[in-house]
Amino acid sequence: MTAMCAIAGFRGDDAPVKVQEMLDVLRHRGPDATGIYHDSRIVIRTATGEDVKEAPQSAEIAVGHNLLSIVGGPQPVSGDGVLVFNGEIYNQEELNWTGSDSELILDLIEGHGGDLEDALRFTVNKIDGDYAFAYTDGENLASRQDPVGVKPLYHSGEAFASEKKALWRIGLRNVETLPPGHAMINGVKVKLRGLPRAEPSDAEPEELRENLKSALRESVERRVRGLDEAALVFSGGVDSTLLAVLLDEHIDVRLYTVGLPGSSDPQFASRAAADLGMELEVLEVTEDTIREALPHVLGAIEEYNLMKIGVAMPLYLASEAASADGYRVMFSGQGADELFAGYHRYRRLLAEGRLEDALRHDLENIHHVNLERDDAVTMANSVELRVPFLDLQLIGVALTIPADLKIRGPEDELRKRILREAALEMGVPEYIAMRPKKAAQYGSGIDKVLRRKVLPGFDHETFLRRLMF
Repeated sequence: MTAMCAIAGFRGDDAPVKVQEMLDVLRHRGPDATGIYHDSRIVIRTATGEDVKEAPQSAEIAVGHNLLSIVGGPQPVSGDGVLVFNGEIYNQEELNWTGSDSELILDLIEGHGGDLEDALRFTVNKIDGDYAFAYTDGENLASRQDPVGVKPLYHSGEAFASEKKALWRIGLRNVETLPPGHAMINGVKVKLRGLPRAEPSDAEPEELRENLKSALRESVERRVRGLDEAALVFSGGVDSTLLAVLLDEHIDVRLYTVGLPGSSDPQFASRAAADLGMELEVLEVTEDTIREALPHVLGAIEEYNLMKIGVAMPLYLASEAASADGYRVMFSGQGADELFAGYHRYRRLLAEGRLEDALRHDLENIHHVNLERDDAVTMANSVELRVPFLDLQLIGVALTIPADLKIRGPEDELRKRILREAALEMGVPEYIAMRPKKAAQYGSGIDKVLRRKVLPGFDHETFLRRLMF
C-alpha cells in the first residue's frame, strides 16, 4: 500500500514548530492529512479530527508527514522508533508483506538489529521501489533516498524536506540534494546502495530484445498494482506510446497531450490514440496559458533554468488537467533516453567510444537534471508521477545492451533502435515507433513562445528571492 506525500524533519531548538512550518509550505504534496512526531507523541490531523498516540521520547527531534492518499494511511508510523515515508515499494509480495510500505520499512529497520547504518543498508538492499524516508529512535536521526533519485529529498545539516522551499522557509540557505542511494545519519552522509552494475552482453540481439520486453512488462506491472486507473503524459512518441500500450493491458488509462495549435505532439498523439482506441485529452495552450503557468512552474522547480522551465511546462499543465479530472497518479516515459541513447549528442559519443560511460554518467545524474523537476511540477498539482523506465531491474537489463544496438552508427538519426524494435513487436504503430525524437518543449511548441514572448521582461530574480525569503 502506498502513500505519496511530503516529509520533513529537524533536530534542534523549536523542532516541532519548524517542522510544522515546513509541512505548511508543502501542503500541496499531501492535502489529506498531517502528522508530526515530537516529545513522545505522534499527532495526526485529518478532516475528521485529531489522533494522538505514544512514541519514543525525544526532546530535540521532530519529523512530519503530509499525506496524499492513494492507498496507504496517515503517518508517522511507530514501533521502537518513528518513520515517515514518501514513495512506493514494489516487491511487497516477494517479501510476504501485507501492510503499508512505511510499516514494512520500519519493520525491516527495527528487525535487523545492530547499529543504524547496518540496519538501513540491510533494509534498502531488501526493498525495491521509489522512495524517500526518515527514521528516528528519539536519539538518532536518519534520512534516505532511493538509488535512482525518483523521490527527491533535500537537506541542510540535520534538517530535511521533500522540497527546498520548505527549508528556506525556516531560514536555512545552504540546501543540498541528498544524492541517490545515500543516507544522512546524524548529519553524516553515507552511501548505502547504487545503481546496478552490468557489462554489455554478447548475447544475440533477439535474446536481448526479449529480455528488454520482459523487463518493461514487469516494471509496468509492479507500478500498477493497487490501481484501477491512472493518467499518462502522452507526446505521441515511442516512449509514451509504449507505456500507453502496456498500461492499457492492466488499468483504465487516460492520455494527456499538451501543445500549441499546429504543433507536432498533438498531431501525432491524436492519431496514435485513435489507432490504439484510447481516450486522449488534448490541452491546446496559448501564450496566455504559458504566461499564467510560469510563476507556478518556477515556484515548483525552484530555479531559473530555461531548459528546465520549457520541459516542466507541458508536464505541469498535463498534471494540472489530470488532477482536475480526479487522477492522483500519472505515468511518464522519463529515463528512456538515458537508457537507450535517445539524445542527439550520443551519436558523437558513440563515434568517440565513450557512449556507455556517458549513459552511466547521465543515469547517475538524472535525479538533478530531470527527476527533481518532474516530481516538483506534478506534486504541485497533488499528482504522483511514476516512471517505469527507471525501474532498477530494467536499468540492469538496459546496461547489458551494447551501444551499437542502441545507435547503429554516428549517422543514425533515430537512435534508441532496440527500444523502437521492441515497441513495434509490442503493438506500437510503426509511424510512432520510428518517429524521430522531439523533446517535449519543442514538440509542444512551448519553447519558442517562452523564449520569445513570455520570459523576456519576467523578473525571475525578484520572484525567487520572495520564494527564498
